[in-house]
Amino acid sequence: MSNYQSLDAWIDQHFDEEVRFLQALVQVPTDTPPGNNAPHAERTAELLKGFGFEAEKHAVPEAEVRDYGMESITNLIVRRPYGSGGKTIALNAHGDVVPPGEGWTHDPYGAEIVDGKMYGRATAVSKSDFASFTFAVRALEAVAQPTQGAVELHFTYDEEFGGELGPGWLLKKGLTKPDLMIAAGFSYEVVTAHNGCLQMEVTVHGKMAHAAVPHTGVDALQGAVHILNALYKQNTAYQQITSKVEGIKHPYLNVGRIEGGTNTNVVPGKVAFKLDRRMIPEENPVDVEADIRRVIAEAAAGKPGITVEIKRLLLAHSMKPLAGNAPLVGALQRHGEALFGAPVPAMGTPLYTDVRLYGEAGVPGVIYGAGPRTVLESHAKRADERLDLEDLRRATKVIARALSDLLAA
Repeated sequence: MSNYQSLDAWIDQHFDEEVRFLQALVQVPTDTPPGNNAPHAERTAELLKGFGFEAEKHAVPEAEVRDYGMESITNLIVRRPYGSGGKTIALNAHGDVVPPGEGWTHDPYGAEIVDGKMYGRATAVSKSDFASFTFAVRALEAVAQPTQGAVELHFTYDEEFGGELGPGWLLKKGLTKPDLMIAAGFSYEVVTAHNGCLQMEVTVHGKMAHAAVPHTGVDALQGAVHILNALYKQNTAYQQITSKVEGIKHPYLNVGRIEGGTNTNVVPGKVAFKLDRRMIPEENPVDVEADIRRVIAEAAAGKPGITVEIKRLLLAHSMKPLAGNAPLVGALQRHGEALFGAPVPAMGTPLYTDVRLYGEAGVPGVIYGAGPRTVLESHAKRADERLDLEDLRRATKVIARALSDLLAA
């Protein structure tokens, strides 16, 4: 039996245990907001200890977390050194998730298995890769028994807010400096690039008045609509800006939240909305932000009496392929094709992730894990998120094989 077959066999023999591990992780809610994620980290560390893995608990100071808009963050690092020489490879997955929302036909935190699929928030993105990464390392140590290099498991809790207090915090504090990294996946592809994201809050101020005498006020909602129309017009122009990265098309803008006014019989004096501007890897974030601010200012100037405040909420840079990621890409493609029976492309994605923070720290990385064929199939961030358990099994094997190659003497 080859080394690869032995790794596969170990994973098959322990797959029921891997599924139970994932169920236990899904059953601890990590809705962000509000972002009380320390309890999940404690539970994860407890479960890992049962496998003989000691998890370092790195709690972000409470004041820092509160100022950031969350309640608690404890990031975990499991270090598995195998010997001098060789590479240190980090495997990162995030435990924080968006709230379940409405429309579920299964308990979002029940981890129920139906027809070979596990249902629940974060089953696909990305608690599944807490499981795939953990069991890939367990298989590696049981079978391949590497004698050089190291693997680190990074289980972090700030992807939904941008990652600065997740991987960003670990890297800035000097708690880790891997040579290569693999981050949690969300499709069959090996992802080597992704979009950037600019999020802003725009507050439009007018003057409240009784609806019976609207001329005595300044309608902030009408001002906001005028600005929104100008922003939406930009989406047409963005379609002319195309990316050369396969899997990424063009920039786009979305307004995901709007609120304001006091009552139906009052001219609204204040309206606020939040926008999300996705940036292709070729764009300069400074220029993008300046252009958005220009469009808003010009539109506001067309509505006398309106004033506008603009607050940047998030600036996530795009992920670009770094020199040095070729061994990662090659190993994952080779074993992905062998186990999934089809070529595995290396490409970009229009999503943004906290993986970019490793890239900004000079660590070559890729995104690969137990995702479905497409993000859409997983229902990620939608009702009835689910994971095909055979995808979990195969992805665990791919990662174990790839680690074996990368750590071979």
